[in-house]
Amino acid sequence: MNAVAEPIERAPDLGFLDRLNARQRAAAEHGAGEEQPGPLLVIAGAGSGKTSTLAHRVAALIARGADPREMLLLTFSRRAAVEMTRRVERIVAAMARTRAMQAAPSLPWAGTFHAIGARLLREYAPRIGLAPDFTIHDREDSADLINLVRHELALSGTEKRFPLKGTCLAIYSKTVNTEQPLPAVLAESFPWCAGWEGELKRLFAAYVEAKQRHQVLDYDDLLAYWAAMMAEAPLGAEIGGRFRHVLVDEYQDTNRLQASVLLALKPDGRGLTVVGDDAQAIYSFRGATVRNILDFPRQFEPPATVVTLEQNYRSTQPILDASNAVIGQAAEGFGKRLFSERESSARPLLVSLADETAQARYVVDQVLARREEGLRLRAQAVLFRASHHSLQLELELGRRNVPFVKFGGLKFLEAAHVKDLLACLRWAENPRDRVAGFRVLLLLPGVGPKTAARTLEAIAASADPADAFAGVAPPAACAADWKSLVALFRALRGRSAAWPAELAQARLWYEPQLERIHDNAQARMADLAALEAIAATYPSRSRFLTELTLDPPDATSDEAGVPLLDEDYLTLSTIHSAKGQEWGAVYVLNAVDGCIPSDMASGTPAEIDEERRLLYVAMTRARDHLHVIVPQRFYVHQQAAGGDRHVYGARTRFIPPSLTGLFEPRAWPEVAAGGAPAAAQPAARAVDIAARMRERWR
Repeated sequence: MNAVAEPIERAPDLGFLDRLNARQRAAAEHGAGEEQPGPLLVIAGAGSGKTSTLAHRVAALIARGADPREMLLLTFSRRAAVEMTRRVERIVAAMARTRAMQAAPSLPWAGTFHAIGARLLREYAPRIGLAPDFTIHDREDSADLINLVRHELALSGTEKRFPLKGTCLAIYSKTVNTEQPLPAVLAESFPWCAGWEGELKRLFAAYVEAKQRHQVLDYDDLLAYWAAMMAEAPLGAEIGGRFRHVLVDEYQDTNRLQASVLLALKPDGRGLTVVGDDAQAIYSFRGATVRNILDFPRQFEPPATVVTLEQNYRSTQPILDASNAVIGQAAEGFGKRLFSERESSARPLLVSLADETAQARYVVDQVLARREEGLRLRAQAVLFRASHHSLQLELELGRRNVPFVKFGGLKFLEAAHVKDLLACLRWAENPRDRVAGFRVLLLLPGVGPKTAARTLEAIAASADPADAFAGVAPPAACAADWKSLVALFRALRGRSAAWPAELAQARLWYEPQLERIHDNAQARMADLAALEAIAATYPSRSRFLTELTLDPPDATSDEAGVPLLDEDYLTLSTIHSAKGQEWGAVYVLNAVDGCIPSDMASGTPAEIDEERRLLYVAMTRARDHLHVIVPQRFYVHQQAAGGDRHVYGARTRFIPPSLTGLFEPRAWPEVAAGGAPAAAQPAARAVDIAARMRERWR
């Protein structure tokens, strides 16, 4: 921060905490009067004001004289860090207006684990064997590099099937983030690869050497190197001593490596606050473990203080009653019962219908009916366990002209044209980045892997990369393009233009290649224009490349996105992508065994518990209307045995008969007053429409 609250002699005025409820205030005021309060765990139930509570705790610490420059706030997205900082600024600014103090404008150490790790590694690079200008690979770049190493070790030509690059990277990543030995990771998650243990160890060792040789880091390195720094006693103490207070959001989503970093920063827990909800721990597939939050209190002596937030400000009480009952069946967790002042006589609906076709018709009928009642499409969402569960619904929405946006699919930085342009900048930033260099050189007509490799070797061996590049003889087919790329490379290396004009230089060079390579060039150029606008919000090329890689935008023009011609649209989302969101009406698809829980995640009690938490997360997204839908017949997609097929399923085990009284049962089509289904009308007399159509033209 540029300015810090001036010291005061009287007790601070904490009137801004009056807006909190009793539990929230207890969390915000924890350790009042202590220079470094003991460890605090805030169990924040769904919709309980977690962000507000954490922001008020930060503001209360500042009001008591804490230096914001010595506060580390760790979140799981850049947007969350920005939002948290803004809330703190608003609170501190309001406080400054009523007191003789100067408000500080920001929290300088607020960001994601990976972004803070990257920042610390830049700062300490000369002391830990890294070049300060290292570049950061995204997942696809990392997979490409591990594939290059895989080929160099001749593992791609083995007689038996060796794991492909994506699988190799996934194994490596899980080993690093879970801090488990390779044999345990293979046995637990990749049993078919267990026979390649020796070769995988050799591959991973060569991959690490290649990254260091090229001066690149991958996502996992940002945490692994940070953890390694903390393990060095003098260096770890120096870094930990920089932060008097460490606050962590969404602690249930951390992996073991992140927890190791955190505990190394604050071994005794003093000054440490973590906030999260064990009932919303649903990201084990990313390496997160619910054990971090469950075991947190016992990792300190005396144990951490636990404050539980149970008042929900989102949902009606009947929705919370059903949600509480579902999560209450879990074998382990912090006991809590969400309550709300929003009473309602409407219980959540438990809808039984024939199959996924009926499910699609039902959802669209209900969505449109709610819209007629005044609930806009944007205030409604359809949630599902797996992306393909919505395919039938998407067809029905299209048939009935209901606009929608689906969350999931291609990410912005995964689009080929965006990666091409960023590779130009990454290569100029770090000429030893072999993956970026290969990608750029192979854009040129007539340039193949041999020419690219020869060029990169010449550049790596030279003290002046631009001169070395200019000295390589190009293939005859691309002499002009080669010359223009050399000029771009030299300009970017020499920083002849100020940022973000450098990106504009690269875009102007790339556009002719884009038009030659892609048919839909105009749509892709819109993405590049958007990228240029994003670049203008960053102070330098290095910051742009680092932060965009760590926290990319979600969508591209190639993805199904918000319909441009409609002011309103329905949200379709996987449950994982819906976490943290809320809607007036929520429709949960395929609440049957085989889908929730998924057949692919029902092998262990821990997996079953996480599937239960997924349903709980889905249910607690709803404010006023919740529909849990149970098709009697559904489509099983790409199962290992038997292939795709229709099966008959039972209602999800997470809503047993003992809980059905918390729901309003509904059969669809509705049952008419006479006892027969409304759809069961006398069969229509057969009519030969085809004959009529022929007769019309005779």
